[in-house]
Amino acid sequence: MPSLDGKVAIVTGAGRGIGREHALMLAKAGAKIVVNDLGGSAAGEGSDTTPAQSVADEIKAAGGEATANYDNVADFQGSANMVKQAIGDFGRLDILINNAGILRDRMFVNMSEEEWDAVIAVHLKGHFAPTQHAAAYWREQSKAGNQINGRVINTSSPSGVFGNVGQANYGAAKAGIAAITIILAQELGRYGVTVNCLAPNARTRMTEDIFAGMPEPKEGEYDPLDPINISPVVVALCSDEAQDITGQCFFIYGNTINVLKPWSEGEFIRKDDGMWDPEELAAKLKETFPDGIAPEAMMVKLGKASGQA
Repeated sequence: MPSLDGKVAIVTGAGRGIGREHALMLAKAGAKIVVNDLGGSAAGEGSDTTPAQSVADEIKAAGGEATANYDNVADFQGSANMVKQAIGDFGRLDILINNAGILRDRMFVNMSEEEWDAVIAVHLKGHFAPTQHAAAYWREQSKAGNQINGRVINTSSPSGVFGNVGQANYGAAKAGIAAITIILAQELGRYGVTVNCLAPNARTRMTEDIFAGMPEPKEGEYDPLDPINISPVVVALCSDEAQDITGQCFFIYGNTINVLKPWSEGEFIRKDDGMWDPEELAAKLKETFPDGIAPEAMMVKLGKASGQA
């Protein structure tokens, strides 16, 4: 395992599921961890200090260093407090893992404004706010002449990169996270910070409905949907060896990792001269796509991205 000795990491949404595994594996690699979790339900309701505190206690019981944080990532001041806590408790900040999220799935025509706003806030603003405060800290350190090997790892989703019915709010936020990853990789590289994102597949309380039809492995068998499969990618990307890897989205299914390509150049429809006439263009579209063209279902795309189809 790469050594992260001396590094300090914040992991948001680290009280359960994928975030918990990230925190534990980063700590095992030697990092000091700020375990952030509001402790709400999967829908983002309520709060509880127990999840974050229990993971921090687990890390300390194993000989690591950790502190718990209960701030809401969608709150700008709360995110500032989180970064200040990392610096105050451990003297620095090297790694930010943006993982916190909620679900409020609904078919679009039935989705309420509150269901839209809540999911966008936790996922999209919940990536912006912690990263903005961390980036300000790294810029300050860089201007002071300090060597920075900063890491931001965001959490997108197959729903964001492939699309999924019933998740317009979640998928839009996750697509935005994939986009902001590319932008921030370009902006923060000058300070020595890499920015990447994950599109993970794992069986958690948030995805139990999506993977409900898939058989669970028998005892002792390898489980490709165990959340622990995601965390080696995080530790590897946080290592000094990954200093030149940035702006990428890593699709993960079990032990298969697919570095996804962003929107490609696509299929060109050209006209030799002048602008298109709408009637002419409609005929050309019919000629180019005689059977029509539409998005594939997310599970079909998952199969292809994981090499199973």
